[in-house]
Amino acid sequence: MNIFNALIDPNYLGPIFIGLMALAVLVYAILDGYDLGVGIVLHRHDEAMRDTQIASIGPFWDANETWLVLAIGLMLIAFPEAYNILLQELYIPATLMLAGLILRGVAFDFRAKVAMEYKGLWDHIFRSGSLIVALSQGYMLGQYVCGFSDDSLTIVFSLLSAFGVAAAYSYIGACWLVMKTEGELQQYSAKTARVSGVLMALGIAAVCIVNPWINPEVYARWFSFPNNLLLWVIPIVSAALFVLSDQVLKRVPAEDDYGCWIPFVLAVLLFLNCFQGIVVSFYPDVIPGRLSLFEAVAAPEALGFIFWGAVIVVPVILGYTAYSYRVFWGKATALRYF
Repeated sequence: MNIFNALIDPNYLGPIFIGLMALAVLVYAILDGYDLGVGIVLHRHDEAMRDTQIASIGPFWDANETWLVLAIGLMLIAFPEAYNILLQELYIPATLMLAGLILRGVAFDFRAKVAMEYKGLWDHIFRSGSLIVALSQGYMLGQYVCGFSDDSLTIVFSLLSAFGVAAAYSYIGACWLVMKTEGELQQYSAKTARVSGVLMALGIAAVCIVNPWINPEVYARWFSFPNNLLLWVIPIVSAALFVLSDQVLKRVPAEDDYGCWIPFVLAVLLFLNCFQGIVVSFYPDVIPGRLSLFEAVAAPEALGFIFWGAVIVVPVILGYTAYSYRVFWGKATALRYF
């Protein structure tokens, strides 16, 4: 431990681990967000399009969930008290989320193995599982932001957050398909992205209005001078990204498919901007209004041991993720099972 103290000040362990956990949550929201979105926007009537949509996420979708496991593991080890509160307060929606993830995994495999007349049924189950996961995560986010209150306003806000997250995942998933597909499916994805983008923007606007209303501390941060001069850059940039993305999506398909990657990059920047807004609203609280990271952080002896594991594991996961996307870069091809 003395060697560790010589390299890392134990007082920095809390911010380091909350930063690692935030990174894992953000990367999960982007990567698993788009493949959940692809599941939600599966074409209802064209089996060939559904095959291509699923092929576009085939090499990635299960690995994307690694980031969720990493985030939960980091919270369990670094902030056990916060983990216990979250598990207690979010037991039901977390169970529904796991059920949705199981449905997705089973449907992804079974659609390739069942008789052709049942393939559409498993596609529907895949879509339903994706929607259940998105709604569950959005509901949990709403409960978290409200400090797990059980009043009616919190429930309404959590339901609003649930549909907002589902729209956000649909948006980034459709933008992913614009980048990964061609022809009729690309046009369908662009139209879906524009509709989902409007719903996502409305959801974000509603959350931005309600959140300061029910959280006095958040209101004080966003509307006090001079903080507001800096923080209001976040919603202004978000609005600009929405407008720019919509203008690009209106021009799909472009000649030679030029700029097909732009909507997805803009969607990633939107997710990053929204996540930044959450961080500046609640940091350093791990549980808003109830528990700060300095109160929840585990003993330095435990964190000092796990720190070196994180130093090795996180770069390995990042490297593998980057390599897998490099290998499977390019347009999705027709799905074939051998």
